[in-house]
Amino acid sequence: MAEIKIVVTGPVGVGKTTFIKAISQIPVVETEERSTVDIGKPTTTVALDFGAVNLGDVRIRLFGTPGQERFSFMWEDLMRGATGYVFLVDSSDPSSLPKAKRMLQFYMSRYDVPFIVGATKQDLDGAWPPDFIAAYFGLPEWAVIGLVATDEGSVREFLIRFLELMKQKGGKVWIG
Repeated sequence: MAEIKIVVTGPVGVGKTTFIKAISQIPVVETEERSTVDIGKPTTTVALDFGAVNLGDVRIRLFGTPGQERFSFMWEDLMRGATGYVFLVDSSDPSSLPKAKRMLQFYMSRYDVPFIVGATKQDLDGAWPPDFIAAYFGLPEWAVIGLVATDEGSVREFLIRFLELMKQKGGKVWIG
């Protein structure tokens, strides 16, 4: 069985921990702590989240990053050896997109591995559809996939699609 490392990243509150918890077939290692600053939720990831899932003949090790920039020193460590990354954005909060865009540009400029953007919270009223998110980020429409991070099936389909895209593109960076 092939084994790959996928990093799940994005700004705070987009559903990184939830994404990993929804799909992991092992107990998730998480480093959630009570937030000491106002980030719109009571806890935050301070180091990483870790889970794993088998999809067909591939074992995916999922590493979730902290979303707050003050923990950005962890991003480099977690990206080391990554096969690719999932960049999540909150599609229900358009005001969060400028910060997400800056963060994605940071990742794109530093990490030469395949990635896909996940437009989370597609189940909420007013959520931007994936094609709107793609246009905002200047990405091809196929590079943004909508999902609901609390739904195992949605996360599973998202990851399967990402694996298919990596296989189609020969594991090369195809955006940027």
